[in-house]
Amino acid sequence: MDRQLFKIHESKDVGSVHIADEVIAIIAGMAASDVEGVAGMVGNFTGDLVELLGRKNLSKGVAVTVGEDDVSLELAVIVEFGCALVEVTKSVQEKVKTAVETMTGLDVKEVNIKVAGVNVEKSNA
Repeated sequence: MDRQLFKIHESKDVGSVHIADEVIAIIAGMAASDVEGVAGMVGNFTGDLVELLGRKNLSKGVAVTVGEDDVSLELAVIVEFGCALVEVTKSVQEKVKTAVETMTGLDVKEVNIKVAGVNVEKSNA
């Protein structure tokens, strides 16, 4: 997949600023991963078997669609067993929207979440 660049700022005095769609995906992935109850991101939207990704692959599991002045995002996440799915996914939507809008200046039209799995591993306490 080719990286796409999008203009986020232009000034006659100093020039323009472009951002890659992968940068938007990384911002969204980092914001989602910081939400309590999110075990991680997954690298495949359609596969039945999903892989839990570490912090190095935060753009995976995030699809970015940039319009004229806005952006739509789709994220595939794995949640922790026992968490309230609606609350966790709502927090992901809010945190991703805020992070992308604050860092890029783009208006986030929508943040769609796919819960692709549940992390049932028990921690060694």
